[in-house]
Amino acid sequence: MPTELRTPQPPGLEADLAFIRSETGLAPVPSVPEIGLHMAEDAITLWETTERARGKAGLPPPFWAFAWAGGVAVSRYVLDHPELVAGRTVLDVAAGSGVVGIAAALSGARSVSAAEIDAYAVAAIGLNAEANGVRVTAALVDLIDGDGAPADVVLAGDVFYEREMAARFLPFLERAAARGATVVVGDPGRAYLPRERFTALAAYQVPVVADLEDTAVKTTTVWRLG
Repeated sequence: MPTELRTPQPPGLEADLAFIRSETGLAPVPSVPEIGLHMAEDAITLWETTERARGKAGLPPPFWAFAWAGGVAVSRYVLDHPELVAGRTVLDVAAGSGVVGIAAALSGARSVSAAEIDAYAVAAIGLNAEANGVRVTAALVDLIDGDGAPADVVLAGDVFYEREMAARFLPFLERAAARGATVVVGDPGRAYLPRERFTALAAYQVPVVADLEDTAVKTTTVWRLG
């Protein structure tokens, strides 16, 4: 089933798709083998290659090319607990590769949207959703000054890894919860997650890329806000 992209499409989408195909390979996700993603093997090399491809430095890290522990844990939880999303509208925010949104679509969500601020990520989400035979609506947009409406469920894979980002994301997630959305996040022990505001739902031992983390396996918790 083809993946929809909200209009307007990101500039250079076809070039981005070609770049992703050339720099990654489709493989099952560790801990979530039901899902395949276009993933890279070497984070540092890909980051440098991405900057050369765009002709400038300072681009966002290629979060879209790896299965990060927080997203993997949320995906595992959603696949194991499809009642969380079945028949509901879902927003995957800071979606990266789109693994969380794909898990929601496979679990029977009525519709799934994915928001990203990196055009490469939007392109990767399209490729990954298509590879898994699901529909995810990906958009190049920053939503976190809002409340995630109209999504019934707001999912975030790993958004508390920097102080500044955490300071923006927590109010967004709280606004989403205040209007009645179910808010679930994944976290592999990041410093800026305010754990006292969340309830733990499950914990997983998630294999990770050694270049990206400080260990080969991260204990990763799935949390519900409130």
